[in-house]
Amino acid sequence: MNSTYKKLLCEFIGTFALVFIGAGAVANGNVLISVALAHGFTVIFLIYIFGNISGAHVNPAITFAIYIAKKIPAKIAFYYIIVQLLGASVAALLLFNIHNQDQNINFGAVVPNLEKINIFSAFIVEVILTFFLVNSVLIAAISKKAGALAGNVIGFTLIACIMVGGPLTGAGLNPARSFGPALVSGNLEFIWLYILAPLTGAFIASKIYKKLI
Repeated sequence: MNSTYKKLLCEFIGTFALVFIGAGAVANGNVLISVALAHGFTVIFLIYIFGNISGAHVNPAITFAIYIAKKIPAKIAFYYIIVQLLGASVAALLLFNIHNQDQNINFGAVVPNLEKINIFSAFIVEVILTFFLVNSVLIAAISKKAGALAGNVIGFTLIACIMVGGPLTGAGLNPARSFGPALVSGNLEFIWLYILAPLTGAFIASKIYKKLI
């Protein structure tokens, strides 16, 4: 198997794992801290398992930022995003069947809590939190400023972001993580928010990274 296929396989498995475990924790009705830890710890172990092969992006916003920073070719970035979306969708479909196709649980789909926040504010929250997450990836992992602790830095950043954003927007921060459950649950009303806001946050993070490093 050539190196490109190895990378794509790692991104598929990694994004599948993130959605199956992270969205699965939401679908199971776990409390916020459990959901945050499920996502964060999954990212940590994926970075240490697959990081030296594919970089363990498992997030189109991260891939997009790394492309903007000119650290990955456009073709590979495109392939990464396709397999990330595919991995997320397969994981969500599996959750759909495990939970006996119960539409009431949404299979971990993220939606803004419009009782607490308006749609514009939800967009801003997703932009800011994605900026923090992507910034941690660019500084800690891409620039290797955190050394062997990069996985921990990124994972705990994700945990912190979900703790803040979870009650407001569900803390998508990842177009693939948001897309898979939304597609399978048929709840696509706000998917534009969970694609555009993370990509905006990632773009800002990438531009600031290029100024700093």
